[in-house]
Amino acid sequence: MHIAILTFDGFNELDSLIAFNILNHVRQPDWRVSIASPTATIRSMNGLVMESQISLEEACAADAVLVGSGIRTREVAAAPALMSQLKLDPTRQLLGAQCSGTLILARLGLLGDVPACTDLTTKPWVQEAGVAVLDQPFVAHGNVATAGGCLSSPYLAAWFIARLKGVDAACGAIHYVAPVGEKDAFVARTLENISPFL
Repeated sequence: MHIAILTFDGFNELDSLIAFNILNHVRQPDWRVSIASPTATIRSMNGLVMESQISLEEACAADAVLVGSGIRTREVAAAPALMSQLKLDPTRQLLGAQCSGTLILARLGLLGDVPACTDLTTKPWVQEAGVAVLDQPFVAHGNVATAGGCLSSPYLAAWFIARLKGVDAACGAIHYVAPVGEKDAFVARTLENISPFL
């Protein structure tokens, strides 16, 4: 099972790296999580330089793809040469998007006519792309999930794990990263947000 996290220049560290960490708490031989980018290295919105692990082509062949966000997502969404490389298919993949990553899915026509979640900055751009935006942190329709707000990334990660490995595995991963003294509450809140969409 391979999950790719699409990460572009100007990426938000919280979106890509929190999900990357939580998803990697599934310790099974068939489980792999990769950062995918169109370039060998990418620089975050705060100057963190990171190496890509796989290409966009490899990412498009993954079992699940999470589209991260960042300060240059509008540029990515407006670049036909880059967007044409994103051959994503919800009939064979789980797809998720965090904050401005929702704009990428909208521009690819992968959200259809169902509402989605995104951050407040990206909201008007997603609406401009013809997608209604919900005032909530997480929603999923079939194999496509969207989340809004940097700290909603645990919901996306938990949804991926629950769909691919079961709810117990998702609860275990969230329990591990949750703050001490708040673990049960954090797991319960996560389940409250994702359970209606499992």
